[in-house]
Amino acid sequence: MTARARFTQSDVSRAMKAAREAGYDHVRVGIDVQGNIVVDASNAPMMKARENPLDRLLLNR
Repeated sequence: MTARARFTQSDVSRAMKAAREAGYDHVRVGIDVQGNIVVDASNAPMMKARENPLDRLLLNR
């Protein structure tokens, strides 16, 4: 049996909403390896993640 989630979708939504209400233009939310919500907020544009070259091989692109 799997473990219960440590947070809900509404917890993630509240974290994003709080960051935007604090004045941040760019908000990114992730989950770390321990299962914690990680909010990355900034007013500077975020860099786009680089494409992994193995994705093309694995996904037959």
